[in-house]
Amino acid sequence: MRVFVVYCHPSKKSFTYEMMQEFLKGLNDANHEFIVSDLYEMNFNAEISENEYEREAYYRSDIPVAEDVMEEQRKIQESDAIVFIYPVFWTEAPAKLVGWFDRIWTSGFAYNPNPQIKILKKALFILSAGKTMESLKETGESDAMRIVMLGDRIRNRALKKEMIIFDGTTHWDEAQRKERLAGYLKNAYKSGLNF
Repeated sequence: MRVFVVYCHPSKKSFTYEMMQEFLKGLNDANHEFIVSDLYEMNFNAEISENEYEREAYYRSDIPVAEDVMEEQRKIQESDAIVFIYPVFWTEAPAKLVGWFDRIWTSGFAYNPNPQIKILKKALFILSAGKTMESLKETGESDAMRIVMLGDRIRNRALKKEMIIFDGTTHWDEAQRKERLAGYLKNAYKSGLNF
């Protein structure tokens, strides 16, 4: 299977980066092909321009899609599955990833009229969250994240969709954190291996 990984974290010293590396090792060991868009490393422009807004709001259909947007769309069309790996920032993905959806999910590609996006076999979201799952469930944040990502952004664009949240990743209790993160890294590897 060919997998397109969209990774979004500003630091290569982060647990999220380690998580991605383990996931990629799993994909590699399972003989999957993959390509990674590291949005920070690419310096991806997450801001929708006035022209892009006018195109997406159907004011001007003559405005062409930007080259960097078409490149990301090409990666999707050439893949069988897509994976998003990122930390939770205020119940949301980092702004760069939100902007990726704003710019890449263009009209005529991801939605009307006549969307051309390939229906992928799978869409997987792997998140690192500082809060515990108990806290995320209590406030409804975990449900909200699933609704936004799996319901709105993926919707029917993938046959199978899943979200994995590695919770409690803050530095508040370093001893507990190290044990928890070691287990999460094994699970990230297994997620790639069993993709």
